[in-house]
Amino acid sequence: MSQKAPVAVPVALLAVRLTPRGGRDAIDGWAADADGRPYLKVRVSAPPVEGEANAALVALLAKRLSAPRSAVRVASGATARLKRIEVEGLAQEALDRLLERPA
Repeated sequence: MSQKAPVAVPVALLAVRLTPRGGRDAIDGWAADADGRPYLKVRVSAPPVEGEANAALVALLAKRLSAPRSAVRVASGATARLKRIEVEGLAQEALDRLLERPA
């Protein structure tokens, strides 16, 4: 009996600064923190109550990346404005290209 080796699924990482109750769901472009690290500015109309804003963020990013919602998750920062997002099944280069990350 032979077993297949597990297949490594690419995971892309994304830093996001989320603004809940932002009036509309939108990606507002890129900015940099004090250390020069880029993050994506995102706003959602949902309030930061019981994970509603995080769910809206996941839905917005999944739609923009044409990925299933199950492939996008908040890896850290669930209760903070600055979050780390993991996108499973998408290479980092593809993520950067889809979101037009500056070099």
